[in-house]
Amino acid sequence: MANPFLDHPHDVGETYLGHMGQAGKIGGTMILAGVACLLHGLFPFLFVTTGSETIRSLSETCAARRALMAKAAQAERVASEARASRA
Repeated sequence: MANPFLDHPHDVGETYLGHMGQAGKIGGTMILAGVACLLHGLFPFLFVTTGSETIRSLSETCAARRALMAKAAQAERVASEARASRA
């Protein structure tokens, strides 16, 4: 039976707690950047580049994580095919 708490973290090569930590870190960063953007709207001289810099940084972080996950998935496929060919 599928476990909604574990299926997605497993799919991306993480434990439940590891995934929760990563998602919490990214979500917290987004919340803080959002507050900075709201303050920037009221006070245009504050947090002038915070929103765009945060978006750029999170995009790079997520892209790097996707690349690592793809590399790990490829290594697992190769290992699985090697095991299957030996059987």
